[in-house]
Amino acid sequence: MTSKIKLLIVDDEAQFRATTKKILDKRGFETVLAGSGEEAIEMLEAKPDVVVLDIKMPGMDGHETLEEIKKQSPDIPVIMLTGHGAMPSAKKALKEGAFDYLSKPCDIDILSAKIVEAHRHSGKIPEENSVGDVMLAIEEYTILTEKNTIREAVEMIRESFSPRISTSRIMETGHRSLIVMDSQNNIKGMVTIIELLHAIMPAYLSAPKPSLADSVQYSTMFWKGQFKRSVKELADKKLGDIMAPPPLTIDHDANLMEAAFAMVSNKVQRLVVLKEGKVAGIIREQDIFFEIERILRD
Repeated sequence: MTSKIKLLIVDDEAQFRATTKKILDKRGFETVLAGSGEEAIEMLEAKPDVVVLDIKMPGMDGHETLEEIKKQSPDIPVIMLTGHGAMPSAKKALKEGAFDYLSKPCDIDILSAKIVEAHRHSGKIPEENSVGDVMLAIEEYTILTEKNTIREAVEMIRESFSPRISTSRIMETGHRSLIVMDSQNNIKGMVTIIELLHAIMPAYLSAPKPSLADSVQYSTMFWKGQFKRSVKELADKKLGDIMAPPPLTIDHDANLMEAAFAMVSNKVQRLVVLKEGKVAGIIREQDIFFEIERILRD
C-alpha cells in the first residue's frame, strides 16, 4: 500500500486479535487492537481509519459499540463481523450505520479488500488502486533456493494451503507456487504445481513415438505403480533442476490495467512487483479478481 491504513480490530478473542494483526501488518496495514467495546471507545483517540468490530461480545456488544463510535467519530467506517445464523443482527448493524459486514470464518483476502474499500469510501486514499496496493507482499510468499529439494518444496506449498495462521474465525488463503531466490534476493525462477507434474513424467513418455505407434494407447497395467515410483524418485532432486524461468516484472506504482494487460498478453498468472529495483511482492490473478469484485460493488 502507498500509505498505511490504520485499522482498529475489536474482538474479545485474544487469538483472533493476535493472528489477524500479524497477517494484516504483513500486508501493509497498521493494526491496533481492542478486546472489548469499552476498550474500543478509548482507542478512538488513536484515530483509526477503519474499525473491524465483532458483533457478539460480552459486556458492551457490537451494536452498542457501533452506536458509540458513530456518536464520537461518525466518519469512521465500521466493518462488522458476524457468526453464521446471525444475519438479522448484521442487517441491523447496517441500518445503525455500519459500512458493511462479513461472516465468520472470513477469508483474509476478502477482509483486506473490504478494509481498503471502506477506507476509500471515507475519501482518504486515491480513487484507483495501483499494483502495490493489491499485491501480496514478498514476506507472505513461499521462498526457497535452487539447492532446496522437491520434497521441501512440496511441504512448503502444502503448508500454504493449510490454515497456518488461523482461528475458527479467519482463514489464510494459500497459493499454488513458490519463488526460487539466491542469497542476494534475486529471483532465479518459479515452481508451480505444473512444474511438479512435468517433473514426475518419465522421460520416455515424451519421447518421439515410431510412426506406427501413434495410435497406441497405454493399458491400465502400464500405469500401475508409475505415479508413486516417479514421486519417490523426484523427492531429492533440486529445485534448480525443474524450476520455470522467473516471472515477468512490473513496477510497484503501475496501474492495474497494465498488470492485467501483461498477464493476458503473456498468458501468465502472476507478476513480480519491483519497488526501487527490489522485489516487493507478487501480484496474482486472484488479487486483480478481488479488485474487480470490489469495483463492481462500489
